[in-house]
Amino acid sequence: MSLELGRRLVHASGAVVPGAYLLDEHVLEVGVVTWPVVQAVVVAGLVLTAVLEFARLYGGLEHAFYDRLTREYEQDSVAGYALYVLSGTVVVLLFEPRIAVPALFMLTLGDPVSGMLSSGELRTVKRPRVLVGMFTVSLLLALPFVPVVAAVAGAAGATVADGVKPVVRGFVVDDNLTIPIVAAVAMWAVIYLP
Repeated sequence: MSLELGRRLVHASGAVVPGAYLLDEHVLEVGVVTWPVVQAVVVAGLVLTAVLEFARLYGGLEHAFYDRLTREYEQDSVAGYALYVLSGTVVVLLFEPRIAVPALFMLTLGDPVSGMLSSGELRTVKRPRVLVGMFTVSLLLALPFVPVVAAVAGAAGATVADGVKPVVRGFVVDDNLTIPIVAAVAMWAVIYLP
């Protein structure tokens, strides 16, 4: 398996947490994977991630997992997976499930699709086909949860967060940090602001 495919599969594996919540909430109805349980799991994941990242960056922790799944530019800075966990935690703690779940899916499922469409290119603004792909996937992921206008806003937010790479003080803002937060804020604003 190629390194990029492995990264995409690990990225998509994050859909397990919101997926388990949906399965329990709407299919099994056993009440084990409630939203407070999801919140506790993501907070625990964030704490574990922070410890691992600290150990990797400052304690000399080396593991084949890091060698294979982190990119070269992440060797001396916070890795994308940590930003992914941080943004997912923020969304789960600040938003209700009907907003948080599609925002998480945009990160866990939409972003890997975008990555496959972009062929590993590093561009300031992604190509139109990648933007259209990300928007389409994000829209389809949001439509079961929120009204159409909110789904369009969330998909547009996720597309901009994924497709435009702002640089702040010489650092590229990673889309793993921005996709779910921007998408959730956009959906929330359409639903709750006049």
